[in-house]
Amino acid sequence: MKSAIAQAINLQPEPVALLLTDTRPNEAIQFEPGRWGCVMSMFGAVATNGKTAVFDRDTYGCIGGGFGLGFGNTYRNFPGGVEGFCNFLSNGNQGWPEGEKIAEGMARGGARQEFVEHFLHGECYKKNPELVEKFLDAQPVTEVPTRYVAFVPLSDLPAEEQPESVILLVNCDQFAALVVLANYDRPGLENVSTPFVAGCQAIGILGYREAGYAQPRCIVGLIDLTARKYLRSQTGHDALTFTIPYRRFLEMEANVSGSFLEKDPWQSLKK
Repeated sequence: MKSAIAQAINLQPEPVALLLTDTRPNEAIQFEPGRWGCVMSMFGAVATNGKTAVFDRDTYGCIGGGFGLGFGNTYRNFPGGVEGFCNFLSNGNQGWPEGEKIAEGMARGGARQEFVEHFLHGECYKKNPELVEKFLDAQPVTEVPTRYVAFVPLSDLPAEEQPESVILLVNCDQFAALVVLANYDRPGLENVSTPFVAGCQAIGILGYREAGYAQPRCIVGLIDLTARKYLRSQTGHDALTFTIPYRRFLEMEANVSGSFLEKDPWQSLKK
């Protein structure tokens, strides 16, 4: 499928379709079972190199990735459980005897030094563990009904497949154009959401939730600083994700012709 939006905004990375499927795509890249990896680095490989990537309940790369793709509440499997994660995302597990014991065991077992450091001293993305609990409560825990979640270049998507969403990797000018397009045919001024979530959660479970609404919004992602760090070598520093539930994507595609995308100032910015 070719995208009128991608052409209109001069998008170089491939639009990525997120597909829920029980059939593993041919020649898809996939994490090894039990091995750590960042879901967003896989997304980058699809958007920038035309790969297809697939995930299942044994190969989602990291705890947050499993949660973000919709493989249930994987934070229960985080070292120290949900409490350990709440400490990790805030001010760390140092001072909690069980947490310190877990960190010591991870260090002896060869865990990544960066992870052990953050586990002990925290990523400090939230001020305290109580706020992390509320952050988790606000998210839609999802169990996808299929074996696989796949990232497929939109141009490679079989005609009979209907994805959950289409995700665009955009620069700031393209992002601005997409926000305008998302509001072009809708009343109000908040038809795009910019949630504080991990990169994989913005393109996964929050996109699923929006797809179920009568008036689905688009979701801005890569607000996640950790994901930005891992993606920078693939995307450069000026990149955001823009997730469009598929039904909304088709509406926005149909709105390109006759819109501001064919006029100034966008045509000047596009050049």
